[in-house]
Amino acid sequence: MVQSVGAAFGKSLFVLGGARSGKSRHAQETAEAIATAEPVKLVYVATAQAFDGEMTDRIARHRADRDDRWETVEAPLALPEALLAADAVDTVLLVDCLTLWVSNLLLDDVPIAARTDALLDAIGRLEGRIIVVSNEVGLGIVPDNALARRFRDAAGFLHQRIAAEVDSVDMVMAGLVQRWKGPPRP
Repeated sequence: MVQSVGAAFGKSLFVLGGARSGKSRHAQETAEAIATAEPVKLVYVATAQAFDGEMTDRIARHRADRDDRWETVEAPLALPEALLAADAVDTVLLVDCLTLWVSNLLLDDVPIAARTDALLDAIGRLEGRIIVVSNEVGLGIVPDNALARRFRDAAGFLHQRIAAEVDSVDMVMAGLVQRWKGPPRP
């Protein structure tokens, strides 16, 4: 049964969910199930930047959740380039997470549309498999300030483009996983 995990989502899986929904755990468990069944290299591509103590603690907890099978690549801005550099046929890349990447781009005033194009191009060129995690931020109230609305809109447009291009999409809510696109989950 574990052998079918990788094939169960194709080459690319987008895992979407709210904060503390279980999406990162689902993505990591999926990658590790592949590594249990096949000799693959696991690469965690982190987009977070530790701007404060709380984020430093969150990053440390995420690192502690991964065992020594994982290599970590930090890519707060140069995500497409990091994916292409870490890619190989026998590799599973796990990107966590796109909303932090969008935040980083906004804060550095980087053109998000061009970087989105570069990210989609990189995903399309990968030889290995990829699991991409992101926070669904469009289900709540309309933000009360322009920057937050710009962030929500940029994340929403990015999510639409990623979902259209990947083989499978899973939504995670309250730790429950629903396949929205792709073959049924094993």
